[in-house]
Amino acid sequence: MFTKANQPGWAILIPIYNFYILLKIAGRPGWWLLLFLIPLVNLVICFMVALDIAKSFGKGTGFGLGLFFLSFIFYPILGFGSAAYQGAPART
Repeated sequence: MFTKANQPGWAILIPIYNFYILLKIAGRPGWWLLLFLIPLVNLVICFMVALDIAKSFGKGTGFGLGLFFLSFIFYPILGFGSAAYQGAPART
């Protein structure tokens, strides 16, 4: 999934850096990385990022929910499937 979004594939192996790259793919600011460290807030942030990742790859809200609840199934679908990265979703 990282290489589809023109990010380094090895970034998935580095614990904190991979969240930073995930935020870049989702179109969120890098300082949101600090919000991952706050208990309970990190669940909300993970949910929002999962929805944004789904939109970045042209998928809907249902796929975003799958990314949040069943990430071990849905992230490989994005990575190995035919979904193409379309850029960060537009903010309204």
